[in-house]
Amino acid sequence: MSDTASIFQYQPQILRETCEGIQRLDLRDRMLANREVELCGPVDAGSCAVLIRSLLHLQQEDAQAPIRMFINSPGGEVQSGLALYDVMQALNCPVNTICLGMAASMAALIFVSGARREMLPHSRIMIHDPLIGGGIGGSALSVKARADDLMRIRDITGEVLSRHTGMPLDRVFELTAQDTYFEAEDAIEAGLADAVIASF
Repeated sequence: MSDTASIFQYQPQILRETCEGIQRLDLRDRMLANREVELCGPVDAGSCAVLIRSLLHLQQEDAQAPIRMFINSPGGEVQSGLALYDVMQALNCPVNTICLGMAASMAALIFVSGARREMLPHSRIMIHDPLIGGGIGGSALSVKARADDLMRIRDITGEVLSRHTGMPLDRVFELTAQDTYFEAEDAIEAGLADAVIASF
């Protein structure tokens, strides 16, 4: 394993002295105890499964206290992201989202669906239509089926963005026809965020 790979796999830990000696805690465990979770990196089945389990656990712990979700993600799998979105909407406790760096594509949809949506001053949001992955091939009917499914997903994600931003659906589709970036203040004006924060 290269030094670079080991650096990125390193997980910070906290040392705490207890009556039983020194206890080593993973920083993510400490965050979870503080009702904080993170979506950093791609939106995929693995990252969403961890977040869903964490959110459901926190709901069981306290069905009223808010949860903070920190997001810095290039986006990823739409279906996995929609599963996370559905869980966020189904919870009784509010999930507040905070954008660090970038919330792009599917991560932008997750960010804008937060109960309260905050951005750090130099963070950005990027929205666009869902993309076809893996190349196009096969019979004409199979290509048409994939195109029809992509348009169905486009309708779903467009409706979600419209619902949480207050934008008319035709305006959402106009913006998502290409990669559209929003700086923090622009995101507030467009209804994608609620506030820019300088401290936690």
